[in-house]
Amino acid sequence: MNYSFKHLILAATLTISFASISQKTNETSAAVERNNSKKAMMTGNAEGALKSLLSAKEYIDKAAVHEDTKNNQKTLWLIGDIYGTLYTLAKATDDNDLMAEVGDDGLNVAVQSLTRAYPLGKKYKGDVVSTVDQFRNGFFMAAGALYDQEKYEDAGFFYEWQGRFATAIEMLDTTAWFNSGLCYEKAEKYEQAAMNYEKLSNVDYVMSGTHAAVFTSRAYRNSENLERAKAVIVKAREKRPSDKELLTELVNINIESGDAAGAEKALNDAIAADPNNVQLHYTIGTIYIDLASALKTQADTTGNLSRLEKSTLLKQASDRNGQAEKALRKALELAPENADIQYQLGAHLYNWATELKLERDKLSKGDPRDAELLEQSESKMKGAIEVLEKYIEKDPENKAILDILYRAYYKSGNSEKALEYKRKLDALK
Repeated sequence: MNYSFKHLILAATLTISFASISQKTNETSAAVERNNSKKAMMTGNAEGALKSLLSAKEYIDKAAVHEDTKNNQKTLWLIGDIYGTLYTLAKATDDNDLMAEVGDDGLNVAVQSLTRAYPLGKKYKGDVVSTVDQFRNGFFMAAGALYDQEKYEDAGFFYEWQGRFATAIEMLDTTAWFNSGLCYEKAEKYEQAAMNYEKLSNVDYVMSGTHAAVFTSRAYRNSENLERAKAVIVKAREKRPSDKELLTELVNINIESGDAAGAEKALNDAIAADPNNVQLHYTIGTIYIDLASALKTQADTTGNLSRLEKSTLLKQASDRNGQAEKALRKALELAPENADIQYQLGAHLYNWATELKLERDKLSKGDPRDAELLEQSESKMKGAIEVLEKYIEKDPENKAILDILYRAYYKSGNSEKALEYKRKLDALK
């Protein structure tokens, strides 16, 4: 009885051992077939490469479901490598049968497996990194070629997966996510663009001086998701409440929502929260200048406007110009020696005075607004001269300001001062 029991235990132990060895063999065989596939591909034997790759998948699928190997770093790495390669090959060749073999979620399976493998130890960590880098480089090259062919949606797909594979080794590939967002935006896939840009807005990513939060919001606006667009900007402004691009985007969202009052409130709330912030007053001033310009352009270029509609737009533009002057003067009051503010305020008043004069020139003879526009134009030109005279003291060779002063004095009827600045300007040419 005792003898039989011992042999029974031995037999059971050997059975378990052989089963474990069998699963290890599946893991090893998958690695061998994977290597055979790569060797075949290097020699141009595409048929042999695919055959070995499918054989590798068959072996690794068995290892992936067995308790002894399914959580092994090697198995997980091989799943990522094999599934990623098969999916990429199927997509590149439009092979529907091969795509069915690997599954539509083949790249997801690959990334998830590599993500699990990466932190499990050092033995295969280098292999995981190498596999990830190979896919990232391959996707980058494929995306670039597709972009050149103006296949923007496909390019966005490969840039996106370049970014997704990087996450498997705990890396945020900012360039990949930005490029993907840009491609999807060009393909008018705005929701996908927004989601990819948003990954960068969470880490304060900047490209060409523009915050990713603005790109994200713009894409959400284009997808008509104004609520999400606003949420992105509100979050970004927690870190940068005075940022002009973020404030401008918030104003755009409110205007696009048909909430002009909300646009005004966004600016007023910013001031109320930090009334002595020089940069904030300066930023809001420049935003109002942009809004005034947009309204005037709308009045001048939109066809079929009634006289009342056009007059209303011009009145709104004038109001915005006035708000711009008020904000910039407040900024200058807080920082009277700030050259940037002097420059912006002076240029704004000069341009506004010029616009008022042009508007006056279009009036019919006897129009009651003639005297009012003349007074406003002269007042703004005088203000521009006062501010820019202070600026030129600090930067006497600034050609742009010398030119404005020359023209401002000329338009004001002071030919002597106009010639003085004209000579200074000519001397620098």
